[in-house]
Amino acid sequence: MRNTMKVLTAVASLGLTAACGNFDRLLTVQTPSRLAEEAFLVPANAALISASAVADYECALGGYVVASGLAAGELVDATQTAARWNYDRRNIEAVDALYSTSGCEGIGVYTPINTARYTNDQAVARLEGWSDTQVPNRQRLIALNSAMAGFSLLLLGEGFCEGVIGLGSALTPTQLFDSAEVRFTKAIAAATTAGDANVLNLAYVGRARARINKGAKPGAADDAARVPVGFVYNATADATIGRRNNRIFQQVNQSNATSVAPAYRTLNDPRVSVTDLGRTAPDQINRLWNQNKYASLVATYPIATGIEAQLILAEARGGAAGVTVLNTLRARAGVALPPLTAQETANVDAAVAEERRRELFLQGNRWFDVKRFNLPQVPAAGALYAKGGVYGDQRCWPLPDAEKLANPNFNFVR
Repeated sequence: MRNTMKVLTAVASLGLTAACGNFDRLLTVQTPSRLAEEAFLVPANAALISASAVADYECALGGYVVASGLAAGELVDATQTAARWNYDRRNIEAVDALYSTSGCEGIGVYTPINTARYTNDQAVARLEGWSDTQVPNRQRLIALNSAMAGFSLLLLGEGFCEGVIGLGSALTPTQLFDSAEVRFTKAIAAATTAGDANVLNLAYVGRARARINKGAKPGAADDAARVPVGFVYNATADATIGRRNNRIFQQVNQSNATSVAPAYRTLNDPRVSVTDLGRTAPDQINRLWNQNKYASLVATYPIATGIEAQLILAEARGGAAGVTVLNTLRARAGVALPPLTAQETANVDAAVAEERRRELFLQGNRWFDVKRFNLPQVPAAGALYAKGGVYGDQRCWPLPDAEKLANPNFNFVR
């Protein structure tokens, strides 16, 4: 019996050793938790690749509209979350994580915009390497993703004092607008080949915006004049997935995290529709006013419009011709405002800036307009901020430290 037990013990010991050996080998197996990028970037997935990149831009734009609206005085922060106050207070620091590395759901701006630029550029590069036989509607997709890459670069140049493409060197806003123009020009060529008037107009508005941002008025006017007044190209939204929400409605109307700023509350202008909720915001300081431009989490919001093209045209032409464009917009159905007075048009640039303030309310344009038109900041720099500190004088956001730390072109030590 003792000999039998010894044999059984030895067999069991060998079995345990073998099992442990197998277990050790199991521990070394690489689980397929991530798919290789190359396995996804194939012609069969072209439509999905394109749509995903477009969705990246749509989410980035929603976050940017809210963040830049706070900085530009369209909105005021209504929370007790101190990390958000620097948008509102115009004193973003390069070390701040919210604006630099947060996602678009958390109203981050730098990383979402750069992600959209990268994924749309990547989509274009892949599409150009495939054939029309492999990818249906290939030229349209090239046009669409080229345009979205261009709009991403517009936001980067308009929102930031400088920016980076890939791991390149720091670029000025003008250089970023140059890069945007290249992409819009590619989009125009591809949309023309595809015969897609909708994407073609999208690209013309984008290139006109890039050109007027650089002060290239003749080219801006030429592009803007091609776009019908009634044209609209919207970002889509969805209620079921957070990053697909209409971020403006979610931040202002649903969560009451922001409120319409005082300068927009009593304009008596159908283009700026707002509602006084009659109660104090969660911060117990600001009064809550809702915006009525976007009615739900699924409401679309504009990427480009014929109205914006007309405003660019008015600015580029200037003088009496520019005033005529503005008055035509004011007289259109649904607005029906009287012509601008002689006093209002004595300075055409000021009239354009004011009409843009109203027409493009909560569309992501005001932050750069304050900079390029050198408009007064409201509240003024140095005024006390009710939640602590004072308002700064920023007219663009700094390049984040996170970019400098990760980029070999910067010998950065804080």
